Amino acid sequence: MSGVIVTGPPKADARDVAALAGHGVATVHEAMGRTGLLPPHLRPIQQGARVAGTAVTVLSWPGDNLMIHAAVEQCGEGDILVVTTTSPSTDGLFGELFATALKRRGVRGLVIDAGIRDTRELRELGFPAWSAAVSAQGTVKATGGSVNVPVAIGGQVIRAGDVILADDDGVVVVPRERARAAAEASAAREAKEAASRAAFTEGQLGLDRYGLREKLAQLGVTWTPYEDYAREGTGA
Repeated sequence: MSGVIVTGPPKADARDVAALAGHGVATVHEAMGRTGLLPPHLRPIQQGARVAGTAVTVLSWPGDNLMIHAAVEQCGEGDILVVTTTSPSTDGLFGELFATALKRRGVRGLVIDAGIRDTRELRELGFPAWSAAVSAQGTVKATGGSVNVPVAIGGQVIRAGDVILADDDGVVVVPRERARAAAEASAAREAKEAASRAAFTEGQLGLDRYGLREKLAQLGVTWTPYEDYAREGTGA
């Protein structure tokens, strides 16, 4: 497998990344029309972390972390490293030494559709990571791959410079051209949810606030007292 290392790709504006960082993955995903969510098998190795940054992408051979070494040189302040492989792999491609080098360069975290190891050390370093597996299985450095090319994880295409947002709920990708619009839509959604939260705190029901009684009626759902329900022979 040959490959290419793309240098200097365009990136989302840092101000838009910062604005997105103020929102959770679920909010951004919903605000973009329920798009951009990476598959749920990518799980955090820590709890309570939320990061947002611009993607540096890596396409590696299974069980081979050579291209992660190549990618470190392309990483800088505010980036998030995104790694996938040409076919499924759970080998531990990434560990403490990589995290140390990346943290020194200002990288905010890792998303890897493969295995990770040294998880305790990564937590102690404060380097957040989301992975498909945790495995101590070692790897080789033998096969060429690519850096900063479009990659696909769970059907979602991620390009270098796109925004990656990750928290306890998962990982979402925001195309770099949509970063500002996504941040604005997320802020509007947060404001709407704040109003609903206040209403629910006061005792209002979602059935009434969202007009769901009418929706249920349109679907033919009815309310029936238990006595009537039991009399009809369908109760227990």
